[in-house]
Amino acid sequence: MRPAIAHLRTPESRFANLPGYPWAPQYLSALPSLGGLRLHLIDEGPRDAPRTWLCLHGNPTWSYLYRRMIPVFLAAGDRVVAPDMPGFGRSDKPLDDAQHRFGWHRAVLLELVEHLDLRSVNLVVQDWGGLLGLTLPMAAPQRYQGLLVMNTFLATAREPLPEGFTQWRAMCRAKPDFAIGRLLARGNPHLSAAECAAYDAPFPDERYRAATRAFPELVASHPDDDGVAVSREAQAFWAQRWRGRAMMAVGEQDPVFTPAHMENLRKGIAGCPPALRIAEGGHFLQEHGERIAAEALTQLA
Repeated sequence: MRPAIAHLRTPESRFANLPGYPWAPQYLSALPSLGGLRLHLIDEGPRDAPRTWLCLHGNPTWSYLYRRMIPVFLAAGDRVVAPDMPGFGRSDKPLDDAQHRFGWHRAVLLELVEHLDLRSVNLVVQDWGGLLGLTLPMAAPQRYQGLLVMNTFLATAREPLPEGFTQWRAMCRAKPDFAIGRLLARGNPHLSAAECAAYDAPFPDERYRAATRAFPELVASHPDDDGVAVSREAQAFWAQRWRGRAMMAVGEQDPVFTPAHMENLRKGIAGCPPALRIAEGGHFLQEHGERIAAEALTQLA
């Protein structure tokens, strides 16, 4: 029997009156890899819907990032599943930075898909949601029918990491407790103060922030790093075995994953048409999500 993972749980009061986020919290802890942790997820819409949108966030955000897209998908009669990765959002926060490993987070996501028995899935990914999420469909291709990919990449260690990312990682090392809401505000001036504060809500103090400290260091740069082998398998899967539909949206203001970086990824996804480019969009592209979700309903129907 695995020992329980030492963790903290963000008080529910931190999530009171979140603007644009009306969904009641749902939790599960039955996944073997969770080690007793409680995972939060949004799971809305009919269980027998014709499509399920599996929306995966990255670092340092949480499912709140999808609040502009979820209503569009629900209005179409679809199901939406948007989990908070362990260490983020309303999910439990491991105390040990070293708990956060590529293989562990991938195992949790794979178990979640199986536990919920998700089918006819349109996978929606960005940032770490892509680094991890793009490795999921090859494990059960029959469950997936579409892909919406935004501002991310596969960490195959075949090329140097983007300069924008190495600068981001250096900032995280120097200021590990940076203000997340301020980061979102800088790239999304249309956000209200309350919306920005929602991104800080999961982390009452630095003890809760093992995930935001660990994730920048987990991006693989050497062939023997955790996640490289499975990322290379995924790269081959998307180029050679993917038979579903695909769509890419790109934030042109992203200093990390530039349009040129994203074009290289797009060329490696079978059947992916030219990207929908959001001129005012930055790295956290879901903050312009209404337009993207509407287009996804057309392209991934």
